[in-house]
Amino acid sequence: MTTTGQPTTGQPTTGDRAYDVPGPDPSGAGWVAVCRIADVPRADGVAALLDGDVQVAIFRTDDDSLHGLSNLDPFSGAAVLSRGIVGEHAGVPVVASPVYKQRFDLRTGVCLDDTSVRVPTHPVRVVDGVVQVAAP
Repeated sequence: MTTTGQPTTGQPTTGDRAYDVPGPDPSGAGWVAVCRIADVPRADGVAALLDGDVQVAIFRTDDDSLHGLSNLDPFSGAAVLSRGIVGEHAGVPVVASPVYKQRFDLRTGVCLDDTSVRVPTHPVRVVDGVVQVAAP
């Protein structure tokens, strides 16, 4: 386990912690293991650094649904969406950017405050208690 605050490939970070995880999917099906489901608190997010310096924010809603978005806030240019506020707006699961507070639909990546802006989404699944993200 690393504690330098610098994420390693396939590992999420929350604050200054990085988690040891199983690594690439042994089946070779294009999924990358990033953390255990228990490491993603409800109504919160974690960041994972995938191959190619792709940062993914993984969110877990109160109903235990998982969603993956780019961690890059398109309005500020900062990699901070995983630190946003997870909630709901009119029945839509959202994350509000911690910088300028724009809300993004966790299902589609569309910004609710400016529908011309969208962040990329990433498929997420759980296998044997391990969160996996589709490799880019």
